[in-house]
Amino acid sequence: MASKLDFMRFPAPDGVNGWWESLPPAAPAKGVTDEQRFDFVVVGGGITGLCAARRLAELAPDASIALVEADRIGRSTAGRNSGFFVDLPHDISSESYSRSVEADKADVRLQRHGIDYVRSTVKTYGIDCDWRDDGKYHASVNKKGHAALTHFADGLARIGEACEWLDENAIAKVTGTRFYQSALFTPGCSTVQPAALMRGLAATQPSNVTVFEMSAVKGMETRGQTKLLSFANGTIEAQRVVLCTNAYAATFGGHPNGLLPVYTFASMSRVMSDEEIARLGGTNSWALIPADPMGTTVRRLATNRICVRNHFAFRPNLSVSEGDLAKAKHLHQRSFDRRFPMLKDVELQYTWGGALCLSANNGALFGQRDDGVYEAVGCNGLGLSRGSAAGKLIAEHALGQSNDLINQLLQQPHPRSLPIRPIADVAVSAAIWVKEFSAGAEL
Repeated sequence: MASKLDFMRFPAPDGVNGWWESLPPAAPAKGVTDEQRFDFVVVGGGITGLCAARRLAELAPDASIALVEADRIGRSTAGRNSGFFVDLPHDISSESYSRSVEADKADVRLQRHGIDYVRSTVKTYGIDCDWRDDGKYHASVNKKGHAALTHFADGLARIGEACEWLDENAIAKVTGTRFYQSALFTPGCSTVQPAALMRGLAATQPSNVTVFEMSAVKGMETRGQTKLLSFANGTIEAQRVVLCTNAYAATFGGHPNGLLPVYTFASMSRVMSDEEIARLGGTNSWALIPADPMGTTVRRLATNRICVRNHFAFRPNLSVSEGDLAKAKHLHQRSFDRRFPMLKDVELQYTWGGALCLSANNGALFGQRDDGVYEAVGCNGLGLSRGSAAGKLIAEHALGQSNDLINQLLQQPHPRSLPIRPIADVAVSAAIWVKEFSAGAEL
């Protein structure tokens, strides 16, 4: 059993998060100071940690719970994604969308469990985060993409999931652009303003949860029957600890755990004028995923902005350079111009990066790590839906509950070990380059 755990990687200012910046200013952060004691500490204020803390509080109302986040909740990784709560199988690390019928059905059950839990919370507390149950479009730009969507549709038919085909004219009526040749609509996806959701989930935690921000855990030691977590300005002693650090749990070198911190990048346009909105046409809010998983994801927002996401980079140190951001913005502008030639004067106002937590075999870490220490780490590109489910379920597991979904997560494979560095760096970076190159016109 490990008696000491060091935390080596922390959120970095990787560009300017448009989701965060377009919100009103946040309330001042409360940090960890002095010596404090709690029954539970949840480390990580992303979607997984927020759901874990809430579920612990619901099931153990007499327990005291601390939720600690190294950055501001909503500004770091969980508030940087594209805001898709994806319910269907969509494994971005594989060559196909569908595996076995039973595995796909199990994924759907798990992901919808997480979506339902967060949706219920949003409705109960009236969290203002532009939650929409409007589904998503998988769109293709050529015959290769259409073939991929046909394969996806066949897989959905095998597991009894509904979808609807749109031809070029139909998808143009939605998006306002003639860029796409066909699309497949799936109704079960929800979308959200991710930074607003994270802020709202933090602000509405039950009364027995204390939220600490700007409080990076420097280390954790076992002291008898308790854990002592150290911070820059204080300590927290707790009976049990739940680790929800996703990509920041990745380790390399002597003791690799198989987790891959892969950055993806996004840009958000400025607010469009009424004349520009009329020029674009289409509906005022939609969410689109490319037929090739390495292509460009696009969302038109009800705030009259457009968000585009593409480009991946393996960054094991969990930080990106100004050069990374400049390259990403260039690629985003090119993708934006291809899709929206009628909006040539609409500039991209914000560009940022965020870390995905992938593994070579779609594995994750879930369960008891050591005495009194639990973990729910690794979402493989489905951070909102799988992360919310894993957070809720790790809380139930830590409190001794058992159910089919917990067992499903306990039985999933652990991330497959990687070659030592720098071999792993070269291999992963090369694989990303090949996949991005093959995406071609989907970018």
